[in-house]
Amino acid sequence: MSKLKIAVQKSGRLNEESLDLLKNCGISIDNGKDQLKAEARNFPMEVLYLRNGDIPQYLRDGVVDIAILGENTLIEKGSDLPIVERLGFSKCKVSIAVPKNAEYNSIKDLRGKKIATSYPNTVNQFFEKKGEKADIHVINGSVEIAPNIGLSHAIVDIVSSGSTLFKNNLKEVEVLFKSEAVLTSAPELTEEKQAILDKLLFRMKSVLKGKNSKYVLLNAPNDRLDKIVNLLPGMKSPTVLPLAQEGWSSVHSVINKNDFWEVIDELKANGAEGILVCPIEKMVL
Repeated sequence: MSKLKIAVQKSGRLNEESLDLLKNCGISIDNGKDQLKAEARNFPMEVLYLRNGDIPQYLRDGVVDIAILGENTLIEKGSDLPIVERLGFSKCKVSIAVPKNAEYNSIKDLRGKKIATSYPNTVNQFFEKKGEKADIHVINGSVEIAPNIGLSHAIVDIVSSGSTLFKNNLKEVEVLFKSEAVLTSAPELTEEKQAILDKLLFRMKSVLKGKNSKYVLLNAPNDRLDKIVNLLPGMKSPTVLPLAQEGWSSVHSVINKNDFWEVIDELKANGAEGILVCPIEKMVL
């Protein structure tokens, strides 16, 4: 039987979150120390641990079938490869930063200025869309030090919390795009490998949907029931059960975690009581 070969980043935060996702999908991986390849015990899959920047070429060459990598890397080195699923972790921005004391009003202020980056393709495309030309100095590694040692006037790099920019006396002035971990695939997969990928996607979507949702149980007065139910669409519609106390019902539903506090405030304003909120491990739709 064929095995689906998946590439994940060799080390770091993206590696850990990728393996956590596979684990939550019920896939057990035999990981040895410093291993570059591992097999899943209970799923037709092999995991290859590779450098992030090398993964797009391995996908084109058919060395691996699918990969979890940062969207920033995909845009820079694999724009021809498809995004199969957005995974919602390892979020960051690709941004332009300049020294804190530098004046910046628009991209025009960087005319004739040298920009240090490890994303030359991304920067060139961004500047071309703005009708400008970038003077790029390609650096692999600690890009943020470049302005401090006189190597460049600005940088383009990934920004998560902004603490690294702050420590290096830089300020973010322009966001090129927002990035997150994505699942991508080789240009062509056999029918057998596509079937395995479809099974994996089903599991991933169940995990991601559960992670982004909350299960809510509450007590509602029957004279406000219609308003409360309208606030809780759930997967199809809320479950409503009569309570022992006359005039009251128990309402069970699912809400998106991003809307959580707004929905809770509206539920309370409409008379909901005894609101319980539980995490959801997985949602199979």
